[in-house]
Amino acid sequence: MSRPRGSKDAALRIPPTESEIKTLFTGWGGELATCRKFAPTARNYTASKLMSQVGLRVSEGCKLDLADIKWELGRFGKLHVRHGKGARGSGPRERMVPLINGADRTLRWFIEDHGEGVKDSDGITN
Repeated sequence: MSRPRGSKDAALRIPPTESEIKTLFTGWGGELATCRKFAPTARNYTASKLMSQVGLRVSEGCKLDLADIKWELGRFGKLHVRHGKGARGSGPRERMVPLINGADRTLRWFIEDHGEGVKDSDGITN
């Protein structure tokens, strides 16, 4: 369990269960077809689902580029997290994260089907 940092009296924060997460993404996915602005909704859905599937931090997910997806590595591919969490002032640490738990399918869905306007690390739109 995790506690908020710095407060000894803070209540425990219990993470959501697998069924609660599944319910969230099922409902959110169903709303994709009828949402007013599809592109940002699909982007947010993909980013959130990717974070839940592979355990990325929000700051790590925000700094990902298309070039960070390494489809050729491993069975499902890997993400190159260039700006990971550092330890005690050491600065960001790089790591490779396997695209498990369906994360490869989530990324392919977004990039191949809905990725118009997605920019790579050079700022070039696909």
